[in-house]
Amino acid sequence: MGAAPDRSPRKLGSSRGLSLWRHRYADQGLEGLQDKPRPGKQPIYTKATDKRILKLLDKPSPEGFARWTGPLLAEALGDVDVQYVWRFLRSHKIDLAARKSWCESNDPNFTAKAADVVGLYVAPPAKAIVLCVDEKPSIQALERAQGYLKLPNGRALTGQSHDYKRHGTTTLFAALEVATGKIIATH
Repeated sequence: MGAAPDRSPRKLGSSRGLSLWRHRYADQGLEGLQDKPRPGKQPIYTKATDKRILKLLDKPSPEGFARWTGPLLAEALGDVDVQYVWRFLRSHKIDLAARKSWCESNDPNFTAKAADVVGLYVAPPAKAIVLCVDEKPSIQALERAQGYLKLPNGRALTGQSHDYKRHGTTTLFAALEVATGKIIATH
């Protein structure tokens, strides 16, 4: 018996590769042109591992840490390499540093109120004017030093420094007058 046929992909110009495909077609017809399964190492991590990572991300980060990191996730999972954790996060476009947070309402009627507000935007009543008033509480009134920083190579970097003077907080109330387009704002 001869050696097993070589199943590795070949360049189109390779005479050995063309010969292999011609023989496959001659022996098996169109079925012979289908790619054959190749032996390989079984994956270490499965869909179950992926679910474990996602489930862990739903839990609060360990005490003393503001958020999850790749190494923290790998350590908490115990049997998953940190490189796999990073690959999984990238493939699912999960950015741990940019994860957003939100507040949950303790108002028992919140769902009904939210449905009413969303309903106004999705299907407003005929000849109705929808007015939105929003409040942004506790805005930090900061005064930042601005200007430029001269670098040793002679270039200048513009922007804001991290130094600032705190002037307390303010609350912004704003509304839009739909008929005129005028914005009414009060601090």
